Amino acid sequence: MALGGKREGAGRPKGQRNKITADIKVIAQAFGEEAVNALVEIMRDGDAPHAARVAATKEILDRGYGKSKQELELAGPGGGPIQTVTADLRNLTDEQLEQLEHIAAAARPDVDQK
Repeated sequence: MALGGKREGAGRPKGQRNKITADIKVIAQAFGEEAVNALVEIMRDGDAPHAARVAATKEILDRGYGKSKQELELAGPGGGPIQTVTADLRNLTDEQLEQLEHIAAAARPDVDQK
């Protein structure tokens, strides 16, 4: 048996819905009209905090018209192209590799340390 890679016939068939997600979606859809009405009520409530009214309005618009597109632009220094650096680590000593591991670990505090 080959190691790694995609196995023929493995996983959920393409196009088939996730059963758990599908069940939750059916339950949630049963409350769709009630939920939208609750959002409209919050939006129209002049005594509700402004943040709640804005959030309710945004949710209503998102459902009615779809979420607005978010533009994302990536650029390097001064708006130029993003530069990539490659390095051949095969020639580094064990001590140098350990220093690099320490630097990388310090830059990613969310990752558990050994």
